Amino acid sequence: MASVSIPASTSALLLDIEGTTTPITFVKDILFPYIKEHLEDYLSTHWEEDECKQDVHLLKKQIEEDMRQNRACPVHTVDQTVHTDEEKAIHEVVESVLWQMAADRKSTALKQLQGHMWRAAYTSGRIKGEIYPDVVPSIKTWRERGLKVYIYSSGSVEAQKLLFGYSVEGDVLDLFDGHFDTTIGAKVEAKSYERIAERIGCQPDEITFLTDVTREAKAAEEAGVNVLVVVRPGNMELMDEESSHYNLITSFSQLQLMGCV
Repeated sequence: MASVSIPASTSALLLDIEGTTTPITFVKDILFPYIKEHLEDYLSTHWEEDECKQDVHLLKKQIEEDMRQNRACPVHTVDQTVHTDEEKAIHEVVESVLWQMAADRKSTALKQLQGHMWRAAYTSGRIKGEIYPDVVPSIKTWRERGLKVYIYSSGSVEAQKLLFGYSVEGDVLDLFDGHFDTTIGAKVEAKSYERIAERIGCQPDEITFLTDVTREAKAAEEAGVNVLVVVRPGNMELMDEESSHYNLITSFSQLQLMGCV
């Protein structure tokens, strides 16, 4: 695929993670299964700790909000192996988390708990964050040219920092100038990108956003942000009109920085 020049007005690059800096398979085949396999044990072990209590509190508030909004929510089943109030409460939290994951929910409550579980896995060495080999060298080049680099992902800021702090490339957190998650807004809403521009301290047209998801690309475009769609193995196949509308890259090394600050 040919080289692509980013707009000369660009002063900041905003990067998605899944399917952009990191293989989708890492998230689907390693991170998410880890939560499912270790969730009940994690809750049982940490149940009385303040951090876990806060996570559970947020999850319960999410369930209450879903019920108020008449959204679908898990129906609690009777588990004959549950005998104590604590076991029952843990069982309900497990059901809620697994249901939200199956529904691909992006709730802050879910992401916070997942982030805390992944922290334990990363720091123990059981998981290392995967990064495409073209990512780190490219970001170093961009930074040498005076560009700032930020992450915007549906995963929590803590989960982002864990992935890049305990990666196969080592700790590469110093490559990034900041991190954004859904607490600033959904990635499919234009207003989120306007808020990010404001937080960074630049105009939307000074940001170039790299993502594999065209719904996110469309929202960023609506906010006035420049967009490049990243095509990686395993990413969702683009429709013909999407392929013709967006500038596409298969590697960060294709980006040309001619005219950038």
